[in-house]
Amino acid sequence: MKFYYFGLMPYGPLDLDYDKKYSSASLVLPNSYFNPKEGNKLYRRYLDELELADALGYDGVCVNEHHQTAYGLMPSPGVIAGALARTTTQAKIAVLGRALPLVNNPLTIAEEYAMIDNISGGRLISGFVRGIGVEYHATGVNPAFSLERFQEAHDLIIEAWTKTGPFPFEGDHYHFEYVNTWPRPFQQPHPPVWIPSQGSEETIRWASEPTRKYVYLNTYSPFEAVSTFFQMYRDIAEKEWNYEASGEQLGWAVPIYVGETDEIALKEAKPHIEAFYNKFLRMTNEMLLPPGYTTLKSMKKIAEAKREMLSGGREISRLMDNRMFICGSPNTVQEILGECHDQVGLEHIVCTLQFGTLPHELTVKNLELFSKEVMPQLR
Repeated sequence: MKFYYFGLMPYGPLDLDYDKKYSSASLVLPNSYFNPKEGNKLYRRYLDELELADALGYDGVCVNEHHQTAYGLMPSPGVIAGALARTTTQAKIAVLGRALPLVNNPLTIAEEYAMIDNISGGRLISGFVRGIGVEYHATGVNPAFSLERFQEAHDLIIEAWTKTGPFPFEGDHYHFEYVNTWPRPFQQPHPPVWIPSQGSEETIRWASEPTRKYVYLNTYSPFEAVSTFFQMYRDIAEKEWNYEASGEQLGWAVPIYVGETDEIALKEAKPHIEAFYNKFLRMTNEMLLPPGYTTLKSMKKIAEAKREMLSGGREISRLMDNRMFICGSPNTVQEILGECHDQVGLEHIVCTLQFGTLPHELTVKNLELFSKEVMPQLR
């Protein structure tokens, strides 16, 4: 198993009573709730925590892209990844990921990722996502074209990395007379690709195709749903592509908190994980899955998997019961992750060890306990 620290960068000082007036901390929450002085402190703090994860021996540090939200302060993850490329030494830098359908020039992502890969000496993991529904509302992009724009932008980026330019690219959505990316990526033929996804069958089928075999990363779902989506990946690989998918192709992102004992861990984590799920992640169905974003079949599966995330009112005991949150002593956390590994055979654990309002000192404690008391046994 490999372990990655995911720094989501939420706006921790958020007034948690916002939901008395607004339905979500995304899109509709006025930016007057953001204090730039607090933002300055948060960005510096969160970079410190990501750099600490590198020093503690995590296999990777992860950033991602979200827009117009208190849930994650990274509308431009390349800014953070670029800083980490210079200040970290051994951890992979996973951008989980850039939302390809939202941009009109995917070559800027090819260039940005290649820069990060060169600065870091080949430590980039290039994450590509379609982006959740909120991002389409925020950018004005038609979600009905999400999948085809995603796939076409991906093809353009891979060609830009692997073909000698200049050459033309003519697609339905992107047209370039000259594709001649400078710099080329450090890793050849290109950096590894991960596909974080809510569980769209179309995306899983595409990611599992034999010429790709990309890592599929599921986020913030009950483990029963995670297991279902992983089995979908394996079934499609076997029945449609005629190969056996390995655990190296499967990843799971889940919030985790480790304390000295189960009792201490529960007490310390409770207000922060409940704020994370009930306040920061709260959104309406149309924000998550706008009309046209995916097929009706996939929409039903995703909506069912995300019901626990969207509805609010989630108590820590319920989150732990369905393994949307793993919490306890080192032995408890180790046992749960071991059971999950044995059940689905995944190899990549993306650990959200800072969530919601969890303060710096508890985040550092969590990072240290997990790296010293949990990771070595599970490796």
